[in-house]
Amino acid sequence: MWKASSFIAIVALCPLVSSALADFALHKILSDATPIFGSYVKESGQKAEWMKAYPDDTLLVHMNIPGTHDSATWNYTQPTQDALRGITDLNQVTVPVPETFRCQELPLIDMLNMGIRAFDLRYALDPTNSSLIFYHSQALLSETATVDDVLFGFYQWLDDHPSETIFLSFQHESSTARYASDDAASQLKMYNALTSSAARHYFVQTKGQLGTLGDARGKITLLRRFDLNKLPDSYTAALPGLHFSPSLWTDNGPDISLEYNTDKHLTAYIEDYYQPLTPTGSSAIENIKWKYNATVANIDKATTQHPDSLFWTWASGTNLENSPPDWPRIMAIGNGTGYTPNGGVNQHLLSYLKEQKGKRVGIVMFDFFDRPSDLTDTFLAL
Repeated sequence: MWKASSFIAIVALCPLVSSALADFALHKILSDATPIFGSYVKESGQKAEWMKAYPDDTLLVHMNIPGTHDSATWNYTQPTQDALRGITDLNQVTVPVPETFRCQELPLIDMLNMGIRAFDLRYALDPTNSSLIFYHSQALLSETATVDDVLFGFYQWLDDHPSETIFLSFQHESSTARYASDDAASQLKMYNALTSSAARHYFVQTKGQLGTLGDARGKITLLRRFDLNKLPDSYTAALPGLHFSPSLWTDNGPDISLEYNTDKHLTAYIEDYYQPLTPTGSSAIENIKWKYNATVANIDKATTQHPDSLFWTWASGTNLENSPPDWPRIMAIGNGTGYTPNGGVNQHLLSYLKEQKGKRVGIVMFDFFDRPSDLTDTFLAL
């Protein structure tokens, strides 16, 4: 299938091709990416270019990087779910309500312009078995916006903001969609997306370690949460970035130590306690408290231990076992009633972060990052 991205690659190699056609092709890609990336807006300003304030020799492991969990879920609603039912196998299973899957309310372009620099993206093959698209568990987030399309959105944004760097966490998302298994075809498509001529230009090509901000400006660091175990070893060897094998990532782990570079003994300290194991019948207040405690425990370690190691903390959570369920939104920001009188994890973290001024906290992934409205600003001011 002929794609606009293929045309842009040809344009880069052939200056005789009209630059106007290249512009049209890029516009087409960014338009196709809109359901996930959002409508592209070029924006400057302090939050869109906050990394300008840091010298080139700043080590990335010493920086505080705000991120979003399940970043692509912002546009997922009941109409989205209803419209996509029937083009996948979702009509053959009981699908939870959309609140189960939605973890954000603003598009990726807004996240970038508001200071977010780490993104959690989940992918699998589409129902036609031809393109990689975005999922959250059973939820197909868009039938048109592909991984390739959205990558070009990030590439364009970096061209417009060369002082910045981005971290992309990619994870294969097993789902009930037709063809969505983690097979060789899926792995090859992801490999091709991350080793194309454009990807080689925009992704930091260092493997197994993080360098300086200067080395990473205008580029993307791959945080690879997938394996290429259905392909020859040469494919894995060709991928850049940091590898966090799903086989080593403890499911629902509050205290994960994952060695991503065995030769240099480089370890990441991770909290991903997304489902608090509270007693049956626990209130939302208790679930929020358990999740908050796990989150700050890892951040506390980041401020006091292993100063040259990577810390990666997930402030996101849910408890679907509760009745009624505590959706990601309730866990993150509460529901504005006496059910969650002090808000959610984000409100608690806002007070905590104000006490961490001048400290390294590492990468922190939020649900509904824009609530409270000063959460990201507080994080960036650390």
